[in-house]
Amino acid sequence: MTDQPRPKIAVLVFPGSNDDRDAALALDRLGAEAVLVWHAESELPDVAGVILPGGFSYGDYLRCGAIARFAPVMAAVRDFAADGGLVLGICNGFQVLCEAGLLPGALRPNASLSFVCRDVELRVENVETPFTQTTEPGQRLTIPVKHGEGCYFADDDLLAELEANGQVLLRYHENPNGSVDDIAGVCNAERNVFGLMPHPEHAVEALLGSSDGALLLGSLVDAARERVLTAA
Repeated sequence: MTDQPRPKIAVLVFPGSNDDRDAALALDRLGAEAVLVWHAESELPDVAGVILPGGFSYGDYLRCGAIARFAPVMAAVRDFAADGGLVLGICNGFQVLCEAGLLPGALRPNASLSFVCRDVELRVENVETPFTQTTEPGQRLTIPVKHGEGCYFADDDLLAELEANGQVLLRYHENPNGSVDDIAGVCNAERNVFGLMPHPEHAVEALLGSSDGALLLGSLVDAARERVLTAA
């Protein structure tokens, strides 16, 4: 690992973000260089990937992610994604990506109308993406969730499309929030934008109860490193 380049990955910071430093620390442990980018920036630095972290951007007013999608930095994120750049949204970041139209579907209040915070077991559905390439089909991952509006929704037509395209990457083994078809994470049709409600940055060391999150974030780091090497 020491002989390999440390790809730079932007971690966006919105007013109310509270997992940006956690994501940066996890990236550092996995061989990447995190670059914190404030929401008011109109351009991204030269990076090989972008993470939208968890938290409560803009206080979750209106709807989770509804205001953050208008942040100046999001125009740069859209351009980055359109150019094939790797974009990962975690929890609130997933909500922002859905609100911004970069991912299909929507996140609604949990079916229980209660905040949920606990470890959950996930099943890997598709390993042929930059975010799941180090996992195995059907592999079980233990990663924590902590959200009040994590109930993923898509209508029947969209669900059929997501299944046909292999865009459902993760499912809950025991659904904590009422998400349709137990969906925990989806990607776009091009498979370079991924959002999930669980927090892989909180599961990168066994001391935390699980290191399974390192498989997902490590996949992103590997894919970002490959982009750097390819561009060199």
